Amino acid sequence: MSRPRIVIVGAGFAGYRTARALSRLVRHKAEITLLNPTDYFLYLPLLPQVAAGILEPRRVSVSLSGTLPHVRLVLGEADSVDLDGRSVHYTDPEGGGGTLAYDRLVLAVGSVNKLLPIPGVAEHAHGFRGLPEALYLRDHVTRQVELAATEDDPKSRAARCTFVVVGAGYTGTEVAAHGQMYTDAQVRRHPLRHGMRPRWMLLDIAPRVLPEMHERLAQTADRVLRQRGVEVRMGTSVKEATRDGVLLTDGEFVDTRTLVWCVGVRPDPLVESTGQPLERGRLLVDPHLQVPGRPEVFACGDAAAVPDLNNPGTYTPMTAQHAWRHGKVVAQNVAASLGVGERRAYRHRDLGFVVDLGGTKAAANPLGIPLPGPLAGAVTRGYHLAAMPGNRVRVAADWLLDSVLPRQAVQLGLVRSWSVPLDTASPELARVPGRPEPRQTASTGSGPGAATPGDTTPASAPPSEHIAELARNQPGGEPAKGGFGGEAARNQPGGEPARNQPGGEPARNRSGGGPARNRSGGEPAKGQPASEAAGNQPGGEPPGPVKRHPAEGDS
Repeated sequence: MSRPRIVIVGAGFAGYRTARALSRLVRHKAEITLLNPTDYFLYLPLLPQVAAGILEPRRVSVSLSGTLPHVRLVLGEADSVDLDGRSVHYTDPEGGGGTLAYDRLVLAVGSVNKLLPIPGVAEHAHGFRGLPEALYLRDHVTRQVELAATEDDPKSRAARCTFVVVGAGYTGTEVAAHGQMYTDAQVRRHPLRHGMRPRWMLLDIAPRVLPEMHERLAQTADRVLRQRGVEVRMGTSVKEATRDGVLLTDGEFVDTRTLVWCVGVRPDPLVESTGQPLERGRLLVDPHLQVPGRPEVFACGDAAAVPDLNNPGTYTPMTAQHAWRHGKVVAQNVAASLGVGERRAYRHRDLGFVVDLGGTKAAANPLGIPLPGPLAGAVTRGYHLAAMPGNRVRVAADWLLDSVLPRQAVQLGLVRSWSVPLDTASPELARVPGRPEPRQTASTGSGPGAATPGDTTPASAPPSEHIAELARNQPGGEPAKGGFGGEAARNQPGGEPARNQPGGEPARNRSGGGPARNRSGGEPAKGQPASEAAGNQPGGEPPGPVKRHPAEGDS
């Protein structure tokens, strides 16, 4: 008699935990298959430290085959789910197709970038959801400071040294905090002319940073950022982005070459193809994380709307903490459906939050206890070490070396601007020559670039007619090669390689929850004319022909 087939789609926090727990519960009683576009689990909370040069990329990438020995790994992105036929169709990294049949299915596909219809943002901004984006940002920031050091024009020099981060949730706050420290370290070793210091701005229409956290912790983070020199502007966001800078909602125009988009995420659109009831894009499940009417199908993580039994009438938020716990409960319930153990409903207890602000600074309230100063920093790093399912010694070693050695500020040139467009539903996948063109699924949210609690849901939105007007007026056209959001001209020192130079393919991963389908960007944003092709992405067109898939139509 054949063993039951369990298919898990996605190896983010929820999917990875499900696979690990199931492999221990059912062992050889079932065949467990994990479908993911990469062979690693990305520990997303430490990604800002990769962009700041503290950690090497492999430190936050935990091997799936190395830590899940009893799980079969299939590399690919899920394209569709046939619930009646009990199968999942996927596309492998080389463009081939395949189908996985299942007796039990766990959808842990996580979340994708949320792109709002603000003119110019799709062309000139970059997100921060995957390794390619972190590596690109580190190279880009390093390059801008190095170019500023040799720039004769004071205005251009100031623009290159101005970095704008939109969204003051967890991700945006950490990116701004670490970014300011990184660039300050650069200019201490190689001072800029006239004593100029890099300028970092953190914007959000929320009334304070980290609006999802306790006010005391938010005040701590705000104080640390301001003391470090970050311009924190609450109640302000981006009204329009151009190649020369950004127009803010308060009317000020800021000259800059860098816009980092951290305004939140939305559930992966794969769940829409199931035809099952949704709650704001998330697949509705019962307290046992089963899809109603489909007892063989389970969902967890950012893509699942899980009832919050501690707050009736609400759903658990899209956070890594919940996704990790969802995975354990799903594993127990899948095993129970196969006759191993008993099923349980999902209940949670808030364990608090930690936000790493760089150095010894952090904002933390473990078990609801607010911690001050260096103690918060120690607890934050201790929490991350305990939470990581691997690479702990290597991460601790990098932290130790960073504390005693100067940080290396070098450009690796592995990821180019056009490889990581904001208008993509797969931020963990860098565009490479020859890869089939993925379908467009980027979100066009409902607000003017505002970050939201937990970086997950829409914030206060302007009237719908204003959004429609923004979408209609969104400009097209290719930004200048040395312009905002792009890179310096390719023949300039420190610039990007030529467009037709073969590039290595960065590993693919669903950061924070699971795989998207075969998408890596290049389609126009919603509201942008369809004639504006991938070439309008910052940095120019990717080389080589692409194959288009039909368009369709996450902490």
